[in-house]
Amino acid sequence: MAAAAAAALGAAAWGHFEAGWLRRRVLRVALPGLPEALAGLRIAHLSDFHLGMPSRGAHAVERAVDWVEEQRPDLTLITGDLLSRPHAEARLRELLGRLPASYAVLGNHDFALSRDPFSRPAKLVELGRTPLLSDSTATIELRGCRVQIAGVDPRSYVRRRARPARLVDLGADLRILLCHFPGVIDRLPPLAFDLVLAGHMHAGQMCLPYPGGKIRLSQLRWTYVEGLYRRPAGTLHVSAGLGTTFLPFRFFARPEVTELVLQSEL
Repeated sequence: MAAAAAAALGAAAWGHFEAGWLRRRVLRVALPGLPEALAGLRIAHLSDFHLGMPSRGAHAVERAVDWVEEQRPDLTLITGDLLSRPHAEARLRELLGRLPASYAVLGNHDFALSRDPFSRPAKLVELGRTPLLSDSTATIELRGCRVQIAGVDPRSYVRRRARPARLVDLGADLRILLCHFPGVIDRLPPLAFDLVLAGHMHAGQMCLPYPGGKIRLSQLRWTYVEGLYRRPAGTLHVSAGLGTTFLPFRFFARPEVTELVLQSEL
């Protein structure tokens, strides 16, 4: 019994530590048809802050914002679950204000559309300097090219009313879709978007490792959990996220901020 209790305490201590142990990752992403002018474009992808809950995830969020601020990417794109409790809204706005060229969508936790008993709706309708995309789109110019950034509202996605394919701007040189849920990639027609960014999965958050892999306890049936996936609709990147939900721990699923460096596919 004593050994089991010691093991449990050790696991809890590790999970508490890992929840704030940020991984900073740079990924090169080859996109078919990417204009030469956009080769080398750098996009910071952040997700799942879950601010407002007592967790070292808040430390990971702070360090991630520090890193993005230092990197100064061309775009900063954020894929939802920003708040778990509304009292953290002021801190969220301070952090977002430091991010360069940022755009965001919300996630299910921002509306408390979750089984998490600790989540409370935040009622966010705007994010100051960070445009909030809710089944809407923005088109900007970068390096002389038209770049479209479209965003899915999590409420319409959950109710299966979202129609992100209708947002596609065929005249854009690069089309990016932000959606909290990675499963959106399977609801899109072929070649709809060049790049799709999502979160939600926390890389499993609580995982059991085994030789050659790990069992993601909260994501046993999901296809897209973390990293890059090439699909007919486009290239999908699923962020491991920064915060925690249900439990203030991560186990073999470190929080992550990612810089995506776009390249032309040869």
